[in-house]
Amino acid sequence: MKLRRSQLVVVLLAMLLAAACAKRPAMTQTAAPPPTGAAVTTAPPAPPAEFKSIPELRGVFFDFDKSTIRTDAARTLDTNIAWLKSNPAALILIEGHCDERGTNAYNLALGERRARATQDYLEARGVAAARITIISYGEERPACTARNEACWAQNRRAHFLTKQP
Repeated sequence: MKLRRSQLVVVLLAMLLAAACAKRPAMTQTAAPPPTGAAVTTAPPAPPAEFKSIPELRGVFFDFDKSTIRTDAARTLDTNIAWLKSNPAALILIEGHCDERGTNAYNLALGERRARATQDYLEARGVAAARITIISYGEERPACTARNEACWAQNRRAHFLTKQP
């Protein structure tokens, strides 16, 4: 009788285990829905194609978490101003950039402050505001990708592009 009871318990346990096992739902393959609008991209927009980088307009660099124009940057900007005054039809795009430290939102705002500080410097020295456009790329377009201070310093910048008629 004891053997029958243990056999009965084993059979009942086996049935319970079999019933308790979850069955996997049937998988069906369906096609992805067609796109419904503009594509979603994670890369920042490219600068307008008609704007180009030229060696005569050099970028300027900023200290960590700052948007103030340094003395060395002021000298570079003065040289850029001389070129802009000798090319009065040229339009410029100033890109504000940051290193990778900080949130995306913070770096976009800091990049804009850097581009605006550069724009303000140019305007205060006679470059017409109508010739200047600014954009911030934050940390999205690094000039250098190593993770050290020397590289980060290269990414804290305002970069110049120009469009000439």
